[in-house]
Amino acid sequence: MPSSLHGPMHEGAGATLRVWAPRAPALWVRHGGRAIPMARAQDGFFVCPERLPEGASYAYQFPDGRTLPDPCSRRQRDGVHAASQLFDPRRHEWTDEGWRGLPLEELVFYELHVGTFTHEGTLGAAASRLEDLVELGVSCVELMPLQPFAGARNWGYDGVCPFAVHEAYGGPAALQRFVDRAHALGLAVCLDVVYNHLGPEGNYLGEFGPYFSSAHHTPWGEGLNLDGESSAPVRRYIVEAAVQWVRDFHVDVLRLDAVHAFADDSLRHIVRELCDEVAACASLCGRRVHVIAESDLNDRQVVESGGGWGCSAMWADDFHHALHALVTGERKHYYVDFGRPEQLARALREGFAFQGERSVFRGRPHGTSPSGLPPFRFVAAAQNHDQIGNRPCGERLSALLPFEALQPIAALTILGPALPLLFMGEEYGEERPFLFFTSHSDPALARSVTEGRKREHIARAPEVCDPQSPDSFERSKLSQRRDGRNGRLREEYRSLLRIRRRHLADIAGEWPQVSFEGTLFRLLRPTLEVEVNLSPAPFGGLGPWGVEVRER
Repeated sequence: MPSSLHGPMHEGAGATLRVWAPRAPALWVRHGGRAIPMARAQDGFFVCPERLPEGASYAYQFPDGRTLPDPCSRRQRDGVHAASQLFDPRRHEWTDEGWRGLPLEELVFYELHVGTFTHEGTLGAAASRLEDLVELGVSCVELMPLQPFAGARNWGYDGVCPFAVHEAYGGPAALQRFVDRAHALGLAVCLDVVYNHLGPEGNYLGEFGPYFSSAHHTPWGEGLNLDGESSAPVRRYIVEAAVQWVRDFHVDVLRLDAVHAFADDSLRHIVRELCDEVAACASLCGRRVHVIAESDLNDRQVVESGGGWGCSAMWADDFHHALHALVTGERKHYYVDFGRPEQLARALREGFAFQGERSVFRGRPHGTSPSGLPPFRFVAAAQNHDQIGNRPCGERLSALLPFEALQPIAALTILGPALPLLFMGEEYGEERPFLFFTSHSDPALARSVTEGRKREHIARAPEVCDPQSPDSFERSKLSQRRDGRNGRLREEYRSLLRIRRRHLADIAGEWPQVSFEGTLFRLLRPTLEVEVNLSPAPFGGLGPWGVEVRER
């Protein structure tokens, strides 16, 4: 694994600052009221001749007097526009020496947003709830992005400091404590990381060097410079940001956001390079580490090891879309391609519903054959942050369907072939919404985001909640209800997760036989049979929204 090129170098007490800034004719380090001239090194790098003490506040000063935070900052105590602070990850005294990670097939993900998972909205408060997740039966906590963003409220996909942890969540030391606590309880930790773009506010990378390229365009603007002139340091920047979570924070799984949005024509795709480097780091650390890709490509190359990108698994959107369209009747946006029961059956039997057939939504053939890929190469969810939060009012399935419909949907998700992913609160039928929320300080940007959301939703509504309103954030916090029907549903989830563990070898070993008749779906394995009725009317011997599980 190549050594780090970017960021502060911690050796002994304090650190030496190093930054890639080929666009700067000169640079100084602002620290303690002084401007320390930096020495120009090779390939556009600058190095500070003085070591800064642990915890020091610093910024980079340009010849015109502007001061900007470090692109590799590990801590932004006062926000994304302010000075950076040194943080030495070696200072944490780990207690997880015996932890070696979990096999891929054992992962059951519980996706949560730190800011809304608890009333306090911190990693420390989330850590205090981990025993509840162990008791529920999940095995991996998936944290939505933690990288710093403008303001205090955000999903996290507007992050601009890929090496740091948002201060309102507790900062980097809080993440180390969270992971340590999770490992003590036998839970793996997955971190959602975003390397296909940076947020619109506080992104200063372009001031330092050619981090972006006009040759590629993404939904967020210019693509990162992954294959053009001077792209090698940009690629190292991304890879090093990923590796540090494994090496310094003991994270077990990285979930790569929207790998289909990487614009990279290199012979060795950036996702492949990242997976290789993470694997090398994991080997040195003696731990199992997995890379999961969010991908809407339906392309097996994402997980293939030979000529592919080498990810451990990928999100299986077809399962969600087919299930959602079938039970809700919605057909807007990408749901236009779904709604037929045979599509859900195919997703349960093979992973992809689209394997080269024409997609109306895309206007072209979509997908590849997943033949030969085992079930644990796919991650399936009936709900996640995108599918809920990208609705105009953040409606969960509990707001779209009768409450009794949630159990058969859970049975298909948990006892289906793919690695299950639950979204926080799903296990007890949370009725509060999960809205899209931001807290941009730039008024023009805030207005743009608010107006843009009105055009982008996947369902129709007479009114769209304002993402800039603090109320959108507060309304998204979990109720954590455990009484009445909510408590009974949670017990059903616990039961289904226990059954999955008992039959894991069978579930992970091969795809099930899947059949359907009307609204009745059957999954058959040597030791387990699952029947669900996805209808408010009785059918095939099962009552409305009925479930039957037979263990052999």
